Amino acid sequence: MPALLSLFAAFFKIGVFGFGGGIAMLPLIFQTVQSFGLMSADDFADLVAISQVTPGPIAINAATFVGFHYAGIWGSVAATLGVVVPSFAIILIAMRFLDTYKESRVVQGVFTGIRPATIGLIAAAVVFMAETVLITGGTVAVMPVVLFLIAFGLSIRTKISPVLLTVCMAAAGAILCS
Repeated sequence: MPALLSLFAAFFKIGVFGFGGGIAMLPLIFQTVQSFGLMSADDFADLVAISQVTPGPIAINAATFVGFHYAGIWGSVAATLGVVVPSFAIILIAMRFLDTYKESRVVQGVFTGIRPATIGLIAAAVVFMAETVLITGGTVAVMPVVLFLIAFGLSIRTKISPVLLTVCMAAAGAILCS
């Protein structure tokens, strides 16, 4: 039981301090995974990929996966509740006051400060993923770089569904990188 409480507490902290959604929470989740000694950076990169293609919010999917990996079904419940409860409580409280004070300079200043911090957290997640996916054994893995460039180019220049693009790149990776 103490392990479940510590897992809940760790993900509760992520839920409280993780602004900007699931991608921005990934560095905090990675630190938590490292503090519990749960998985390697490569395993975490796989967790992120699975969390992104699984329906639902990335942070909740990642918390559920980490909790299950750590302590089975009850671990997934503890981690998921830990990451969800703070957001739920904060939203309930914020909505009561936001309508009243949304024009306040202080409230506007808070949002102005949160935006760049969120971009920084997302950039950190991108750098982390790039290091774990594109660089293996100190050298750049050529095929993942090629697949990244193709996916990036297609997502910018065409209106291909992100789901279809993800499935196609997963199939290409299975064929070309295994």
